[in-house]
Amino acid sequence: MSDDRELILNRVKAALAPLRDRAPLPEYAGDLAVMRRLISGRDPLAVFGERIALVNGRAVTAVPDVVALLRASQWLHGYCDPALWPRLAPHFGSDFTVETEYDRTRIDDYAFGITRAAGAIAETGTIILKDASTSRRLAALAPWVHIAVVRRAEIFADLSLAVAALGDDPNVIWCTGSSSTADIEGILIRGVHGPGVQIALVLE
Repeated sequence: MSDDRELILNRVKAALAPLRDRAPLPEYAGDLAVMRRLISGRDPLAVFGERIALVNGRAVTAVPDVVALLRASQWLHGYCDPALWPRLAPHFGSDFTVETEYDRTRIDDYAFGITRAAGAIAETGTIILKDASTSRRLAALAPWVHIAVVRRAEIFADLSLAVAALGDDPNVIWCTGSSSTADIEGILIRGVHGPGVQIALVLE
């Protein structure tokens, strides 16, 4: 089996070898954004809150609200980006166990993960993660609850503005609501490919 895998990967590498330059990003015309009229003149945070709710996510603007949500569901053990923890720690009580080092060998121990987002998109309620700003990608995707800390100034009105601001990080993840699938018997199941609960904590 491993020989077949190596054969396939070697063929892929050989096919890509002559292609040294990556394809350029598409140029988006400013008047092509489908939701531009919906967003025009409105607070991007308000639109983002509406749109993320439509995909079974939630946007909150206060740390105590996040803590209350976690406590109400007894999600008391999790991970937090060490750069974020000093600001968030005063709001968590002694009933919580929050680690700032993510242990991959105990992946099932973490009920929640708190990581930084690279931004968000108002028109779709999407949270943007990328390796340059996310401390542990696994901590954002493996726990049942993901709390993405988004700067209010980095809520982009639409996809075109977000793409233009992302830079050249090759590893970008677009998270639009909780992970969901209905592939089997048409039954909706959450949390199969990622978090079952997606929360955006929007801070100034």
